[in-house]
Amino acid sequence: MTNQIKQLKKPFLKLKSTLSLIILLVTSIHLYSQKTYVFFGSFNRDKATEGLYVYQLDTIKGKLSKVTSVKGILNPSFLTLSPDAQYVFACTESKTPNAGSVSSFAFNPEDGKLTFINSQKSGGENPVYVMAHKNGKWLVNANYTEGSVSVYPVSENGTIQPYVQNFQFSEGSINKQRQDRSHVHAAVFSPDFKQLFLPDLGADKIRSYTFDSDKTEPLQAAQQPYISSVSGSGPRHLTFHPNGKFAYCINELSGTIDAYLYANSSLESIQRIATHTDRYKEDFESSDIHISPDGKFLYASNRGYENNIAIFSVLEDGTLKNIGYQPTFGKQLRVFDMDETGKFLIAANAASGDAFVFRRNPETGLLKKVGRRTKMFGVSSVKIRKY
Repeated sequence: MTNQIKQLKKPFLKLKSTLSLIILLVTSIHLYSQKTYVFFGSFNRDKATEGLYVYQLDTIKGKLSKVTSVKGILNPSFLTLSPDAQYVFACTESKTPNAGSVSSFAFNPEDGKLTFINSQKSGGENPVYVMAHKNGKWLVNANYTEGSVSVYPVSENGTIQPYVQNFQFSEGSINKQRQDRSHVHAAVFSPDFKQLFLPDLGADKIRSYTFDSDKTEPLQAAQQPYISSVSGSGPRHLTFHPNGKFAYCINELSGTIDAYLYANSSLESIQRIATHTDRYKEDFESSDIHISPDGKFLYASNRGYENNIAIFSVLEDGTLKNIGYQPTFGKQLRVFDMDETGKFLIAANAASGDAFVFRRNPETGLLKKVGRRTKMFGVSSVKIRKY
């Protein structure tokens, strides 16, 4: 009887083994077929030259390989992707008198090609930040020079419709050269996408609105309309912790980060910490800020004299502790981005016209340069996405 049972089991064991091999093979093929693309924008200054670039990232060696580029657009200063990653949205005609627009491109991950869809006026001559709502139906844009925010409906085919709201601000702050009036430098959704925050470099404020995606005019007055920064700070970019409980704003003029508790749609200040070393006392030009996917480390960039990324550990109470600095081997580090696994960080140096890939140590948070310098004139923005 025992031998009969054993004989009956053999076919089932073989079938189980075969199924396991098939699953392993399919999984391996899927992983192998996945591609990680890197999108770059540039201050190309001329529509006849390349403005948008697509590269593929080798996730083993950290090497960047060019796939394609796009001409016919001017100064794509900042990029973002739609939630489903089918479309790339760009701030275009930035720093162009009497112009300024936001543009949409369809992306084909099979061949890595970008196809222009359309553009709409940004409501200012210097759009500097764009972000998509998680439902894919809305796009928000910050205009630096005029100090304004614009809100656009987005069609299912990626077409941007004319903006339905454009709020202008005017008040400045104490630095008469840089803060003569409002200069909104980012438009960032809260983790639940029910709030929109606008770091205003000119007014030393982080402005706040509720966002009702079901309304035809989704921006509505918030209970906390703004939170003030220390005078002369120059709030620039804002990011939220993956746990949704903390927020961090980098201040361009003071070279500092303000840490906040985030609860009930409001921000409460808990810490201010320098992004720069003690070697420099001015001209910090702090610019971008991101948190690792695991929430353990925060990274902040300094342009100015230092051109480095400051690295912080995130403590349990949301405060930061500086653990080091990473030079970026170029000039004017405008932006950087991390891939969704947190394995790689890519820095874009606008003045020296180059990008560098860094491998991130998940245990220490420290960075190590891998691969070679990638040349790109006036590189202004970078986004990484796996397909």
